[in-house]
Amino acid sequence: MKKIFNLFFIFSLIILGSCQRSKKVNTPIISADAIFYGGDILTMEGNTANYVEAVAVKDGKIIFAGARAEIEKFKGDATLINDLKGKTMMPGFIEPHIHPSIAATMLPNEIISMNDWVLPSGTKKAVVGHDAYIKKVTESVKSNAKSGQAYVIWGYHQLWHGELNRDMLNKIAPSQPVGIIHRSFHEIFVNDAFIKKFNLKESDYKNNPQVDWKKGHFYEGGWLALVPKIAGMFFNPEKYAMGLSIMSQIIHQNGITTVCEPGFPSSDFDMEYNYLKKEMDKKPPYEVYLIPNGTQLYGMKGGNAQAMDFTKTLDKYNTENINFLPKQIKLFADGAIYSQLMQLEDGYTDGHKGEWMTPLNLLKEQLSMYWDAGYKIHIHTNGDLGIQQVLDFNRLDQKKHPRKNHRLTLHHMGYFSEQQAKEIGELGIEASVNPYYLWALADKYSQVGLGKERAEELVRIKSLLKNNVPVSFHSDFSMAPMEPLTLAWTAVNRITSENSKFSQEQRIDTYSAMKAITITAARTINLENEIGSIKKGKVANFTILAENPMKVPPITIKDIKVVETVFKGMNYPVN
Repeated sequence: MKKIFNLFFIFSLIILGSCQRSKKVNTPIISADAIFYGGDILTMEGNTANYVEAVAVKDGKIIFAGARAEIEKFKGDATLINDLKGKTMMPGFIEPHIHPSIAATMLPNEIISMNDWVLPSGTKKAVVGHDAYIKKVTESVKSNAKSGQAYVIWGYHQLWHGELNRDMLNKIAPSQPVGIIHRSFHEIFVNDAFIKKFNLKESDYKNNPQVDWKKGHFYEGGWLALVPKIAGMFFNPEKYAMGLSIMSQIIHQNGITTVCEPGFPSSDFDMEYNYLKKEMDKKPPYEVYLIPNGTQLYGMKGGNAQAMDFTKTLDKYNTENINFLPKQIKLFADGAIYSQLMQLEDGYTDGHKGEWMTPLNLLKEQLSMYWDAGYKIHIHTNGDLGIQQVLDFNRLDQKKHPRKNHRLTLHHMGYFSEQQAKEIGELGIEASVNPYYLWALADKYSQVGLGKERAEELVRIKSLLKNNVPVSFHSDFSMAPMEPLTLAWTAVNRITSENSKFSQEQRIDTYSAMKAITITAARTINLENEIGSIKKGKVANFTILAENPMKVPPITIKDIKVVETVFKGMNYPVN
């Protein structure tokens, strides 16, 4: 009997132990908030396409990225299971250079431009030719302008729309204040009623070479001087808020989970910040990073040293989804490519001259001061002469005060040479470019201004990559649509709006293009350790696509549908 009892006791222990072990297997190591599997999960880790089978998320962070067989240990009773059903998941797209203030101004107002603009409310169709443009502007003013209020139209470009001046606008609107903002957003034409409404005086601009008072034309430095005086036009509370709301829709629809504005503010710090905060308080599924505008702060604060001191106080403005990036600054070199005011070493074919947005002595002072203080510097520069001037200034700064991993970044980079790409690499400088310039401008600029050879080599990305220069893509909204897949498509195919295939040797591979809107875009704003790839410990920001960009014909990349975004672990379907 005793032996039977002992055998029964041992058998009971075995059964109990087995139950306990079974129970232990079914208890997750960490109960994930969400699990993703069932499709291509492209991590953007490494120099070639790498995939994992499953991802687990907890408290907005990635806690596992690996084999499907291992994901079960993170599955709890409350875990949300996301079966991708064959769709592709990537890191959330990153826009390292947009301007909410421009979006807020442009989107709720009239758009008459040389290319179609697709908005949530519909498509604004292109208008080409002088007579057609003047007719469209006239109809728009008569149909939409409200008495006594400034009426703003964005999208004019002289090469598509012909000459524009103050007298023409006076004929269209003798008593209605009208401002026509250039496609570049670096210029404006105004009529007499506009000048009267904002009490503008010729004497205030007599020493500004970038103001043509007779034509009502304010450009580059003249535009920057004008903006604070007409801020009330841009910052109509209802319209401005509407513009930011539309911007949020566009960001989400295009799979973007992080945006950055290099160059905050445009004109009025408190006003721009407060309206942006009001929009972000709605908790849209993306976050905003801001980089202070050293050029505007120089004027606002009364000097470069005062501007830099102010940048050190900006963390007090940080919120849950708005953050100023520490020790980063935005500066400006030459003029806009859309205005054909970038500085070119060999000039323009029609004899006109480029412009400097910042006087060179001031630019040199700003670059050296922020360099010596250890800032990551972002510089707006477009032409080969403008780029070379920045390189020359930086070479002097590096010789005087060497810095490792400084990450000084050139932004836009419309036209530059093969030799300059090599020099950029040698100096450890990085690039954030706008590939859309080629699509929008190359055909027309090959006929006027740049000539065939230079126009067809706009934004030569392959030259940068060949010299080991980290390259990200941006829209500089509204200089291009806020569509990362369109930017990638342009860089991969190098096809223009008129279906020309220019400089095909500068085409880049699809994976490099995807890096430019994810992990390298994160690097541009020094956030590659937090976002930009799918890796344990990083923020759970994902973009879910109907197809895998790596597996479709390159010509179809821009047509891939964004199905959903995941922001800090939460799902946000795209309607």
